[in-house]
Amino acid sequence: MKAMQITGYDGPEGLRYDEIPAPEPGPGQVAIDVGFAGANYVEALFAGGLVDNPLPWVPGIEAAGRVRALGEGVDGVAPGEPVAALTINTGGAYGRVAVTHADLVAPIPPGMDPAIAAVVPSNTTTALLALERVARLRPGERVLVHAAAGGLGSQFGQVARALGAGRVVGVVGSESKRRAALDLGYDEVWLRADLEGAEPGRFDVIADPVSGPGRATSLGLLRLGGRLLAVGDAAQAGDQRISSNTLWFNGIGVLGFNLGALSAADPRTVGAYLRRALALVASGEVLVHVAERAPIREAPRVLAALRDGSTVGKTVLVHEAG
Repeated sequence: MKAMQITGYDGPEGLRYDEIPAPEPGPGQVAIDVGFAGANYVEALFAGGLVDNPLPWVPGIEAAGRVRALGEGVDGVAPGEPVAALTINTGGAYGRVAVTHADLVAPIPPGMDPAIAAVVPSNTTTALLALERVARLRPGERVLVHAAAGGLGSQFGQVARALGAGRVVGVVGSESKRRAALDLGYDEVWLRADLEGAEPGRFDVIADPVSGPGRATSLGLLRLGGRLLAVGDAAQAGDQRISSNTLWFNGIGVLGFNLGALSAADPRTVGAYLRRALALVASGEVLVHVAERAPIREAPRVLAALRDGSTVGKTVLVHEAG
């Protein structure tokens, strides 16, 4: 099969498109003929050596296609069935064939564009799990979302609204991204520079996939009982020190969520949320903004743009037929 591979940790520009053997599903796994793969910021980090995977390695944490083969003990999906899948623990969606745990594979709802289905498994599922299961968002609560126009941030805003949030405010880094975020239905969108002067104690939940100094600043925006969701480190700022006394005196909390860790530990729960995420997008209740559909051969360019922070919304990578 054809696959885009990481052959050295020299960044997205070092990816290579090669012919390699197709993987076979093991017990409890499903093999998928991948038609579309979502492009994600973390894949740019993988190409730079974030994780010491044995090389060469095929990245790709989410996909859509058709079931190719079932491993021993698998039922619930059938060969040829159109599915979306999380390949977050195995990688492989940048290859024409990928394998993953059977619980992380879900049928695509009837009538749903498979290219849209390909970009639901990672970000929409993360937002739904983090807001409902971790932060326990309640109807009427106020939510602030960092990187509001990005692939992950845009889903936090949309899902918060679907779960009944009373007011949803976005934070972005530029005026062009502010306009894009407003189109996603935020009640208000701030520039990152506005955070320092913001009124304290305004929000119940803050979703932060960026980290850096803004994470500590965000704590001051939480009201009593507020929760900050740490869901990424897009700024690559490393560990951020947070005072336990600040949490105690203000009656607030910081909660971490990692989709890969939960997918490995409890794939059945993640799979159930994946199905819900697909249903929310298929119904139109949650919007996924696909800014570009690019051939898989252009993955180096796409991931370089994600690394550099110059994208809005999601990019779908399209595999060649055959």
